[in-house]
Amino acid sequence: MPAPLLSRLGLDRPELRAWAMYDWANSAMMVVVVTAIFPIFFAAVAADGLPRTTATARFSIATTIGLAIIALSAPVLGALADYTASKLRFLAAFLALGAGATALMFFIHEGHWLLALVLFALANVGANGSFVFYDALLPHVAREQEMDRVSTAGYALGYIGGGLLLAFCLVMTQKPAWFGLPHGPGLSADAASLPARISFVLTALWWVVFSIPMFRRVGEPPAAPHAAGSTRASAIRDSFLQLRRTLRELATFRQALLMLVAFLLYNDGIGTIIRMAAIYGEEMGLSRGVMIGAIVMVQFVGIPFAFLFGALAGRIGARRAIFIGLAAYAGISVLGYFMRTATHFLILAALVGIVQGGTQALSRSLFASLIPRQKSGEFFGFFSVFEKFAGIFGPAFFSVAILLTGSSRAALLSIILFFVAGGWLLARVDVHQGQAEARAAETRLAGA
Repeated sequence: MPAPLLSRLGLDRPELRAWAMYDWANSAMMVVVVTAIFPIFFAAVAADGLPRTTATARFSIATTIGLAIIALSAPVLGALADYTASKLRFLAAFLALGAGATALMFFIHEGHWLLALVLFALANVGANGSFVFYDALLPHVAREQEMDRVSTAGYALGYIGGGLLLAFCLVMTQKPAWFGLPHGPGLSADAASLPARISFVLTALWWVVFSIPMFRRVGEPPAAPHAAGSTRASAIRDSFLQLRRTLRELATFRQALLMLVAFLLYNDGIGTIIRMAAIYGEEMGLSRGVMIGAIVMVQFVGIPFAFLFGALAGRIGARRAIFIGLAAYAGISVLGYFMRTATHFLILAALVGIVQGGTQALSRSLFASLIPRQKSGEFFGFFSVFEKFAGIFGPAFFSVAILLTGSSRAALLSIILFFVAGGWLLARVDVHQGQAEARAAETRLAGA
């Protein structure tokens, strides 16, 4: 790829390309396991024999547990990583946990709902835990003026990697004969589920192999200055003490704190749309092929638009670009209320693909610009807490709205509240002041 183009995309240095490749590696797991194939596999195979509502409830509980584990542990682990200069080691440990759990999904058979949920929760812990340290490396590999482009480039590569593997797995599950796998009527449950189970092994291998460039090219940032000479035991003790100090310190970084709360609210809405789309589509009577195909389309539509959002942020600023994404999501919620056909679902999926990557990538880079680099692990630990609790509260709110209104359509409309409230808070973030405060804090910490 020509150097000028790489520069425009935010990928002109080897360490930037290596960092962004982790999105390529990990996104395959997020779309194959979290979004597309595993939920359907769980309902049809692992939860066979369970009432549908019971299976859904248990799946939701496993999702909540996995996210809650990271939400509660991320701040301490992030502070510990800052103290011990071990962001890459923590990332590797969570990668091994998540990829291992994903590979072991091959051994899930009919009725193995408990094993399936344990492995699914562990895979979620591994993936989301690794993102804490991956995100924390962003302000170390990218210069301040590069972060928007680099972050959106990572999301774009994630769309490519996730989309390619999901497309391959979709073909394999729909046309097993093309791959020499069992096919035709009268198959046993194990034979029929083999393509899906092979997909999980391929996802684990993809995740590990394409993570290698980051470990080879991205260096471990130095420990926080006050951590010099700390032992591991004292670092663990100090990380708990630092967690309490960070809670107080967040109040001094008021713009970063406002950004976190705004992100919690509007990411609630984004996460709910992502996680509930397949369930909502199935309730509407859409075929599984249409729903998985729509998810594949989201990945490829998202590729150019993630890059475009990065370029747009360079012109109008990250915050204004995020506002455009939030307005689009509110419109998607309204259009979803009127959805009736598979064509409508595909149109909505295309709209999600246009704004999803850019909105989330710019949220990451905007937050990174509002915090001192020396505390990136610690502060991105809190960023992860807010992100994961968004994953917990959004679907819960959706479920309550269904109970109160008796309609999934009405529940979809209620999600607009998250975008409005999050956008209102985001409008109160003074980006220039927050960035100036973060750079001043960096200078103080460097002299400590």
